[in-house]
Amino acid sequence: MIKFENITKSFNNLKVLKGISENIKKGEIVSITGPSGAGKTTLLQIIGTLLNPDTGKIYINNIDITRYNQKKLAKFRNENIGFVFQFHHLLPEFNAIENICMPAFIKGTNKKEAFKRAEELLEFLNLSGRASHKPSEMSGGEQQRVAVARALINNPSIILADEPSGNLDTENKKALHRLFFSLRDKYEQTFVIVTHNNELAQMSDRIIKLKDGRTEI
Repeated sequence: MIKFENITKSFNNLKVLKGISENIKKGEIVSITGPSGAGKTTLLQIIGTLLNPDTGKIYINNIDITRYNQKKLAKFRNENIGFVFQFHHLLPEFNAIENICMPAFIKGTNKKEAFKRAEELLEFLNLSGRASHKPSEMSGGEQQRVAVARALINNPSIILADEPSGNLDTENKKALHRLFFSLRDKYEQTFVIVTHNNELAQMSDRIIKLKDGRTEI
């Protein structure tokens, strides 16, 4: 599903990634771990087409996305990749179902179809009773599940998560971790998760450890 070859990335004179190569299979849940400054988030952003590598190739479903221009990348990202961040980034003026539908509206999905899909996700995530609630009216765990639903609205084949449980209490952390595995089983999606949470990392199918911009064996 995801293949990257000899990925390097520098910011000014700081070399953050120094030749990363990995393969991630379809339906695999992979955690990326390592100390702060190891390049975890930078690598995730490159996989998610939010950053361009200095050198190297990235293939998603056998497509070399490093050859795409910004317009094609934006379309590809919207249709194939879902993002979950540490902070949910929900729009405060919109309710849960409207927040979930935003990527579908950007894609051009009609309102009726988008709302139907959002309602299905809300039900799956046990949030049906929160559809008309704004973020300020929901708990932290509920807000993060709404953010997960938003990531799923376009049926992406890949979910990228950057410290997704880092802002949650212990109970909600465990619930979110279990949710990722339920989603993989239901939708057969591939998950790549940057995390400092050892419990989540150990639950994953595989761990990629980064240190000083390289994979650690």
